Amino acid sequence: MKLDSIDKSKEFDFGRTSGDYAKFRDIYPKSMYEKLKSFGIGKQGQKILDLGSGTAVLPINMAHTDAEFTATDISENQIAYGKKLTEEKEIKNISFKVCPAEDTGFDDNSFDIVTAVQCFHYFDAEKVSREIRRVLKPRGVFCKIFMDWLPYEDEVIAEMESLVLRYNPDWSGKGFKEFNYTFPEWAENKFESERVESYNTVLEFSKEAWLGRIKSCRGVGASLSEEKVKEFEAEYRKLLEKYTEPLNLKHQIHFEIYKSIK
Repeated sequence: MKLDSIDKSKEFDFGRTSGDYAKFRDIYPKSMYEKLKSFGIGKQGQKILDLGSGTAVLPINMAHTDAEFTATDISENQIAYGKKLTEEKEIKNISFKVCPAEDTGFDDNSFDIVTAVQCFHYFDAEKVSREIRRVLKPRGVFCKIFMDWLPYEDEVIAEMESLVLRYNPDWSGKGFKEFNYTFPEWAENKFESERVESYNTVLEFSKEAWLGRIKSCRGVGASLSEEKVKEFEAEYRKLLEKYTEPLNLKHQIHFEIYKSIK
């Protein structure tokens, strides 16, 4: 995949990271899922489409709600790992499909809720918003979720970003600041805003888990050569020696809840 707005159009493929992704990217805290349930997302019988699902992190963590989940992703490898994880966990209420978010192929009015976690910025916003509105039932809900680390508040994160930039100077995934919301153009005449909410949290990682999380990010495993990923891993492992475990790292989680106008 190449996008003009990301990494100066440098190609990346999360399918290359699927092994690490499946092992290390189930990082969202329990509080995030509790928030979603408080928003009415994850009720028994709801049909929920998760776009850009990767290895189905959200559906797997919310499967206990007995909603019916469909996990989609453009990467066959990500979906394959998601299927493997659900089989290992004996989860029965998640189905899978390899497809772009902008053209899912599902029928009109098929879903009560559509979710997109940590992925909307990879989509064509205008096209995907039309597709989301099409597959949602009348007055259905779209939930856009984003979580990022806070480098200006956390020394460990700032040091990590500096190292990633040495290996990948075009990486644009750095320097996140607390989010300031404005109603987006893509939602105009399609959705109305129901809720916007952000909160800061601290996530706990072992050094190994944090290293795996960073290796699976776009700036490293999804774009660097295998040789460069190994070099990065060796150097970052050495840098992390000066820190004690666990690593308690500052993050922000942001929710946008929209209701379809139709």
